[in-house]
Amino acid sequence: MNILITGAYGFIGKNLIAALLERRDVILMEVDKETEEERFNTYCREADFIFHLAGVNRPDVEADFMTGNRDFTAKLLENLKKHENKCPVMLSSSIQAALDNPYGRSKREAEELLLNYGEQTGASVLVYRFPNVFGKWSRPDYNTVVATFCHRAARGIPIRVDDPDTILSLVYIDDLVDEMVRALAGHPTKEGCFYTVPVSHSLRLGDLAELILSFRASREDYSVPDLGDPFIKKLYSTYLSFLPEEGLSYPLVRKEDERGSFAEFIRTPDRGQISVNITKPGVIKGNHWHRSKTEKFLVIQGQGTIRLRRIDGEKVLLYPVLGNRLEVVEIPPGYTHQLENTGQEDLITVMWANEAFDPDKPDTFFMEV
Repeated sequence: MNILITGAYGFIGKNLIAALLERRDVILMEVDKETEEERFNTYCREADFIFHLAGVNRPDVEADFMTGNRDFTAKLLENLKKHENKCPVMLSSSIQAALDNPYGRSKREAEELLLNYGEQTGASVLVYRFPNVFGKWSRPDYNTVVATFCHRAARGIPIRVDDPDTILSLVYIDDLVDEMVRALAGHPTKEGCFYTVPVSHSLRLGDLAELILSFRASREDYSVPDLGDPFIKKLYSTYLSFLPEEGLSYPLVRKEDERGSFAEFIRTPDRGQISVNITKPGVIKGNHWHRSKTEKFLVIQGQGTIRLRRIDGEKVLLYPVLGNRLEVVEIPPGYTHQLENTGQEDLITVMWANEAFDPDKPDTFFMEV
């Protein structure tokens, strides 16, 4: 199948192409404003499906709204008529097409051109009115406020919120791409007179800013947001995609002494905490128990022994551990436990606890195993 994509190198186009490149049953014909007229004409003749994503939403001159949105749509349709190509055409429009502003009028006129074309030729036409679309590869100060906020927060630039109570309607780019794939397969989602992405999100502008700023702060407090919330999961992925290349890594704070070191790695609001513990050869760490806290120990380097004993019993459980034999040892509540490095190199242990450490309520009590 030959698929023509206008606006191929824009935000939506790049994400759609990345998804379609995984398929072996399609040939992609990519068009942007630099595409030669002859090639564009050939693509219009050979296309089996068209994703018309090209458009202008922030031109330097107001007249460019009509040139980039209405006039380019007219050019595309004239080429299809010339070649008598009645392949399906999908149009990327906007919810602003319902508004009386230069951008909205240009999008509405492009919609009317496509709908009239469908009535005249019998070709299948799909008009999508997208709200704000967010996700990786979007442009700050151009595509959506999400991109602008993420770009600024990731670089420590202040975020400006004029009206925190403004309600935003948002669609995530991967949900949009999934809908495009359904449309290509002949199963688009229709809502009223137009087509739509069935998964969308709504929230206050002020709440959006707070969430994004909390993602930036997560490097200091090692937090990971509640990824059980589908929107937060998508927004967090989007934020990370805006990190500058020189800022993709960050150091952990290590607490060190003659026995080794300890560093927190991840804290979550509902799934506990992950830390990295380094124990020097011959050193024993631990000898404490917890009333409610539980842990999992995973040795990833070195050789050691984990010992556990119920605090109301005498039997000591021994678990030899090796870095080249990945094995998790559970630490239930009510068991005093210790970790001994019995090898010749540092013993590195990944530790998970079911709750983040709270210095005001440590739930940790000394007792020899």
